Amino acid sequence: MSQSLSELLKGYPAARAISAQDVRAAHAGGSVLVVLDDDPTGTQSVTGLPVITSWEEADFQWAFSQGAPAIYVMTNSRSLSPEAAERINREVARNARVAARTQGLELGFVSRSDSTLRGHFPLEPQTLIEEETAAGHTIDGVLIIPAFGDAGRVTVGGVHYAGSEESGFEPVGASEFAQDATFGYSASNLCDWVEEKTHGKTPAAEVAHLDLTTIRDGRAAELLGGISGGRYVACDAVTEEDLRAVALGVIESGKNFIYRVGPPFVRAFIGQELAAPLTAENIPVAAADRGGLVVVGSHVPTTTRQLAALLKEREATVIELDAATVLNHGEGYLDELTERVDEALKHSTVVFHTSRQLIKGKDKDESLAIARRVSEALVSVVNGVVHKAPPAFVIAKGGITSSDVASKGLEMRRATVVGPMQPGIISLWAAQDGPAQGTPYIVFAGNVGSDSSLSYVVGVCEQAAANNYRKELDND
Repeated sequence: MSQSLSELLKGYPAARAISAQDVRAAHAGGSVLVVLDDDPTGTQSVTGLPVITSWEEADFQWAFSQGAPAIYVMTNSRSLSPEAAERINREVARNARVAARTQGLELGFVSRSDSTLRGHFPLEPQTLIEEETAAGHTIDGVLIIPAFGDAGRVTVGGVHYAGSEESGFEPVGASEFAQDATFGYSASNLCDWVEEKTHGKTPAAEVAHLDLTTIRDGRAAELLGGISGGRYVACDAVTEEDLRAVALGVIESGKNFIYRVGPPFVRAFIGQELAAPLTAENIPVAAADRGGLVVVGSHVPTTTRQLAALLKEREATVIELDAATVLNHGEGYLDELTERVDEALKHSTVVFHTSRQLIKGKDKDESLAIARRVSEALVSVVNGVVHKAPPAFVIAKGGITSSDVASKGLEMRRATVVGPMQPGIISLWAAQDGPAQGTPYIVFAGNVGSDSSLSYVVGVCEQAAANNYRKELDND
């Protein structure tokens, strides 16, 4: 049964008044965070930070040269096999260390993953511990902080919840996200979830719990100061102030952690203010004579509802990529779709989506492989379209989709996060290279936003394109 937020928080003290400036002051001169983002949606809570989709030493040199307190590395590992995810985590950690030494930087590592607990856990944080240990750095523990208040994910009493003020909050183990074909689970209590995901290797009783009362009483550093030996710590959090309190606790404790977190923790840890949503007036659109391209690959129910609302509320040309045809090696099918999308963009916004019937394999690995093939087909079409003529804007819906569209569809290696399209969610990037340089790129997670959010974002981008088109006419 769902509960209201006030019911969940009954008996707990109020959040402490901690400003972003308080955290910035405490963090000044600290380590640069290297955020290994298992899909690009981790950037939706931050602004002005560099993003790289390739992790050669030169890419890190560019990212570190921006002077930012954190950089994002798009590994897209959530869509990969465990073996590939482990390999990439090792490559990122090693290359980041080499590049950091040349610039005299100290690093901290963040394993950013899903706020609804999907992803390669415990593999990824444990791999980073191994790499850091090999580099001579002691890791005292792993902080697990999936809370993402802007998207309705909160952790109270050790239990992680998903929901909203309107619909109420339910334990995440009872949500649609726990039924994920690849990363499904049953536990909602984070300590129990660790036991479930480690197959009993780490019993729930061995997981430390940083509870909301301790956080709000200003005693987080006291608990964290006693953590050692790579112990897992499950953290409660509801508000931005709670995350800032945890950040201050980490800094004051003097301990060294790997962070397994949802999107907003990095914002809180580096002391970044909550950014106002972008408007049509501050979104630069290069190709004002083309329609925008909305690419939808996610199959979670939230996305399906948002897609339905978009098609009901706005005029657009709809083109479907049939997954069954892709899997059956339809000859010439992708070339045909590329031509159709390109032609339609001359007249309107195009919604290019995968068929809504999710095709699953006989096990998790096969389901992931099917998802990869369909995503590759989707991205192949996007790449063909961009090389013909970039759209006015590109919106990618879904984690795997948005990563592949960025790195393969738009051939983007380096970008800068501009800001959110809605409060704390849905990120706009500015590509620094590739054939779509200058084209606004919106990273839209599959599992965030209200039913009308996708339609709203498309509307803002269309208005930005219309504004730019009028400016071009005025300048003729």
